[in-house]
Amino acid sequence: MFKCNKLLGASLAVVMGVSACATNVFAIDTSVIDEKWGKPTVVYGGGLTNDQIQSTRNLFDIEDTNNVYETSVDANDLYNYLGIAGGDTSSLISSVMVQKQDAGKGVKVKIITEDNITKITSNQYANAAITAGVSDVEIDVASVSKVTGESALTGVYKALEANGETLDLDRTQVAQDELETTNEIAENNADNSNFDSGRLDQAMVEIKQELAEIKKNQGSAATAEQVEQVVTDALKKFNLSDIISQDDIDKLIEFAKKYQNTSAIDSQEVLEQLNKLSGNLKNQLSGLINKAQSEGWFDKIINFIKSLFN
Repeated sequence: MFKCNKLLGASLAVVMGVSACATNVFAIDTSVIDEKWGKPTVVYGGGLTNDQIQSTRNLFDIEDTNNVYETSVDANDLYNYLGIAGGDTSSLISSVMVQKQDAGKGVKVKIITEDNITKITSNQYANAAITAGVSDVEIDVASVSKVTGESALTGVYKALEANGETLDLDRTQVAQDELETTNEIAENNADNSNFDSGRLDQAMVEIKQELAEIKKNQGSAATAEQVEQVVTDALKKFNLSDIISQDDIDKLIEFAKKYQNTSAIDSQEVLEQLNKLSGNLKNQLSGLINKAQSEGWFDKIINFIKSLFN
């Protein structure tokens, strides 16, 4: 059975990879100016040369720079938004383009250069951005060379503040902790074919939703025991409790404790954004399954597995 599950998981990963490659690359349209929300804001990594900035423009499909607002991030921004001291501006390579959307659209992230953002997924970015207080935006992420991607949210925060939004710095720092926690767990399980980062993303949404519900019902933050139970239940719901290690579970518990001590726990807007993200995650999974079925992948996988035991 273990061998069967391992093969099925690997085959599904191939299906997911094929589906991801088939999606539209460019998300934000820069060919015209959105008269309702204004120009998209592009924030370049401070370590880029002029030639690399132009290459990044090409990645974002920016043909007319008059249609976007451009700025950059440096080491001071890392400290101001993420609390990271001693950062090196020259190492900031990844860039983002941000466009405000209508209420109810949720946070949508598109990684333009998936091969060059080596650690962070689009849903991990979205989940952490919601924790920080980001709402109803479309975010494109790109890099001209391979980077881990952890600092990309710095550009998102700078873009939002450039457009008049005020961010809670306690929340941006907890959001960064969330990004690093989920990434570390994914890295720890990179060789485990039974692990799926998509299910971890769903579990993170569930944890935040349940902590908010507890606070609402009892008028105070969850106790240590309740936090542990919320994490345990979420991992069980998404079939991760027997897959990730106790050390990884402890990391999630510690994050959950930090999260519920931020203003995000009381925010109706955060709940709405989480609900939207949860729906998007479910739709992504449903879309992958439907695509696999329509292309005959499931039949091929099942027939292959059956052949192993004949």
